[in-house]
Amino acid sequence: MTRRAVRVALFPDSYHEVNGVANTTRRFEAYAREQNLPMILVAGAEQTRTVEEGSIKRLELQRGPFSFGLDKDLRFDVAFLRHHSAIKEALLKFKPDVVHVTGPSDVGIAGITIGHELDIPLAASWHTNLHEYAARRAALLLNPGEKIVNNVERASFALTARLYKIARVLFAPNQELIEQISAATGKPCFLMSRGVDTEFFSPAHRTRQNDGEIVIGYCGRLTTEKSVRDFAEFGQLLLRTGIKNFRFVFVGQGSEDQWLAQNVPNATLAGVRKGAELSQAYADFDVFAFPSKTDTFGNVVLEALASGVPAVVTSAGGPKFIVQEGETGFVTNSNAEFASRLIELVQDSALRRRMSEASRQAALKRSWNSVFNYVYETYERELKLDLSVASATASPVSAIMPPMEFRQQ
Repeated sequence: MTRRAVRVALFPDSYHEVNGVANTTRRFEAYAREQNLPMILVAGAEQTRTVEEGSIKRLELQRGPFSFGLDKDLRFDVAFLRHHSAIKEALLKFKPDVVHVTGPSDVGIAGITIGHELDIPLAASWHTNLHEYAARRAALLLNPGEKIVNNVERASFALTARLYKIARVLFAPNQELIEQISAATGKPCFLMSRGVDTEFFSPAHRTRQNDGEIVIGYCGRLTTEKSVRDFAEFGQLLLRTGIKNFRFVFVGQGSEDQWLAQNVPNATLAGVRKGAELSQAYADFDVFAFPSKTDTFGNVVLEALASGVPAVVTSAGGPKFIVQEGETGFVTNSNAEFASRLIELVQDSALRRRMSEASRQAALKRSWNSVFNYVYETYERELKLDLSVASATASPVSAIMPPMEFRQQ
């Protein structure tokens, strides 16, 4: 019997923005296009338009006056479901086998709502630790006690897990999260890791000569949940050790940029870089510092390794699964240890060279194709999809008769 490809309706939190979710989404779309796999992608945008590229149809829908900023380049539109009819019509024509959401964003909520109406199986991937973001922002804005912050984090996690419980199959970027989410939802959860483009991110793009200065780089959002204020402490410790030939270079933007400019010694804020400028920025780093404790994976860490730059990360969150301790960088348990490892790398050029070579070799083993091959295999296996040619012409049951009650799929 002739088999057809899985038809995916993807509702990502981010698409045009500069963050890990948006990068993964664009890679997912590119994989489907290159493999000629049918996909419809619904994304929030500045203006409404439809784009068709090969097997891909992208429905970009404008966020309106009822949207508000979650970050400098990320918004949430409380009235996004005004696009309900357009999305529903597009899904009815496309006939997806699965609706895949990446989080409880305005777009994700639309995907869950309309996918349920059409009785389409739901998959959900956990890309962002929203509960940790909520706790850190509460601590920054309200300055409450530690107990209140912990309560905010627990309540946010429980609420997010309750939403994810609706899905039939879940994905997460590291084993630690897989276990947490499975326990909280009672649903199967599978690995959706990250790959890296080792031609785009490569030591070959380096332009800096040996000028005697050691560049400690950071790339990502400059926000409180990334623990970027810790760089002030790192800088002071480096200076107290007598090290002066270092520079922190921050690539990205966010609410903490002015604070960093005023409080971090030897700091350069490079802003957002894209294309060749981003490749060069990574390759021109000597060390990559990523103090975030909330990242579920840490795409930027993998991009640094591909660029031949050893990384120092924390033992919290996903980056610790990327860095090979003592080989491609260091995993640290405190700010003091983090600063100590930075000092070690700044002072030891032979160690930097050895770790640079090991970092590049480790990254060469990471493939986006292998990541998404596994996602498609999981769709088919866990959702028990009928991929016979005949099933592609069938209409969703709820297009004729809507479901009578909201049930957990």
